Amino acid sequence: MNEQDIMIEVNHMSHIYTDENGNDVRALDDVNLSIKRGEFVCIIGTNGSGKSTLAKHFNVLLQPSEGHINVCGFDTRDEAHIWNIRQHVGMVFQNPDNQIVAAVVEEDVAFGPENLGIPSVEIRQRVNAALAAVNMTEYREHGPHLLSGGQKQRIAIAGVLAMKPDCIVLDEPTAMLDPKGRREVLETVHKLNKEEGITIVYITHFMEEAVTADRVVVMKNGVKLHDGTPREIFSHVDTLKGLGLDVPVASEIAFKLNAKGYEVGKSIINNEELAKGLKGSKLGKQLSAIHSTDASRGEATH
Repeated sequence: MNEQDIMIEVNHMSHIYTDENGNDVRALDDVNLSIKRGEFVCIIGTNGSGKSTLAKHFNVLLQPSEGHINVCGFDTRDEAHIWNIRQHVGMVFQNPDNQIVAAVVEEDVAFGPENLGIPSVEIRQRVNAALAAVNMTEYREHGPHLLSGGQKQRIAIAGVLAMKPDCIVLDEPTAMLDPKGRREVLETVHKLNKEEGITIVYITHFMEEAVTADRVVVMKNGVKLHDGTPREIFSHVDTLKGLGLDVPVASEIAFKLNAKGYEVGKSIINNEELAKGLKGSKLGKQLSAIHSTDASRGEATH
């Protein structure tokens, strides 16, 4: 693979911190990971698995204790490159209120470019483009406090977009949102990935979000355990459950039906695939026969 195709390269990276008792704790242990430009990579794991700690290294909020990370070709251990890396990689956190700094939406989106000293004409262009990209143009003059959780998170994403990053790292951006807000944010992120070519690193504990990624990375106790496509990862329902992780509802139902001999199909990851598998399965045929019998009885009584 060409080095120019790599957005983030993690090589034998460990992160060690000292706890309140003075003991060294390995939050990350010998992690290796490559993320290509334009990829949508989802990182999952239970609390304390190291997924958020890993993500903070991509924006140099943390630096490796051992090993190294290259972001856009820059070594994150080199203090001279920190500013360059942060221009390439933006971060969105769990609580949008912690990232919104202005009393008016468009002023908040303009905050980052203004701090870069960008000319006002270009700032206006960036704000317009960022708000349009997250479908929030009509709210540009609103106060952020009047917006829903999903809308606030989209404004936080717009603020990062206005900095023109190549990559956006989102650390559980939908954890505090209702289903509608989660859907809005996920659709926005996929749009940026597909239409703008922005590399996405997405941390979540919602498995229905994870199945929409190009790749899924599974973390446990600071170690990268698995790395593959959503279909490869969620085919191992029993393994993931053993790690304390949820799986997509469709995957779990299919797993249980297959275990009972109904053979709805393996590697099912969404409701559409489950419905198709049920239709052709022994269970589906039994249900169809029952439905046909009931329909015939209904006709006979008329």
